[in-house]
Amino acid sequence: MARRFILAAVLALVPALVSAQERPPRILAGFAPGGTGDLVARLIAEGIGNVTGTRVIVENRTGANGLIAAEVVARGPADGATLLQCPMGSMTISPALPGAVLPIDPRTELIGVANIALSSYGAVTGAQGPYRSMAEVVAAARARPGSITYASAGVGSAQHLTGARLAAMAGLELVHVPYRGAAPASLDVIAGRTDLLITNLGDVVRQIQGGELRLLALADAQGVPEFASAPRLTDTVPGLEVAGWFGLCGPRGMPRESIRRWAEATERALQDPTLRQRLLDNGLTPNFEGPDEFALRMERDRLAWGETIRRANIRAD
Repeated sequence: MARRFILAAVLALVPALVSAQERPPRILAGFAPGGTGDLVARLIAEGIGNVTGTRVIVENRTGANGLIAAEVVARGPADGATLLQCPMGSMTISPALPGAVLPIDPRTELIGVANIALSSYGAVTGAQGPYRSMAEVVAAARARPGSITYASAGVGSAQHLTGARLAAMAGLELVHVPYRGAAPASLDVIAGRTDLLITNLGDVVRQIQGGELRLLALADAQGVPEFASAPRLTDTVPGLEVAGWFGLCGPRGMPRESIRRWAEATERALQDPTLRQRLLDNGLTPNFEGPDEFALRMERDRLAWGETIRRANIRAD
């Protein structure tokens, strides 16, 4: 309680993220409007604006799995005015993928400022399809090797690597079907053209609620309240857990004072019950982490995904 009081007092003395002489604060989102990353960027920009009294602009710079926006941030002035909404895939998977041609190296050119939310991953199948549990999917894959297909948002995406983990840990032969994003992938799963998709719950929560997709299992222990009773992937494949995240990153060399301001404003924004509920409604769990803790999370995930890539011999080319 004392810490919260001190934080509020500090922020009251710093009503804006930047001074009048600096550029207006903005957050770049690397994916198109309407996606989960864009949603998180807009929600946290609104929340930070509410607690600081400063309007935070959101801009979409799409392409290269989010790394076009990352390049703009990394190559721009390190004055603390511009941050990147950095998702797990762009920060931890893309840099570890052999053959990937990247505009920047996020590991050396960007730094973590704050984590905003965790993202549960859900294994889904078409509601009209034959599978009602992950156990049934695994049984079918074992009975008919190579007959079960799983969709992804593209080669080297988190969906692709999660499917590769499932195949390796359960000893299955699955067929990967890449798409140009989670939206077209989910449409083909709904239509029954592919059997399975394991993706960020925010990508499919509306289709689950609408009865188009069947949620077979959640891929992390925490989950979200709406699907609290859903089975977990570990029930069928022990040890298989995946959780995504969405944070804020800045350019290397960003002033420590700017990092502090953004992190403190993010923490305070995430205390708002309305903002928290809006995240939960989209399959996201509010989860503030400061710069040091967030950096550790990124490093752990880089090591874990790198190991998955090596074991499955996945390449971008």
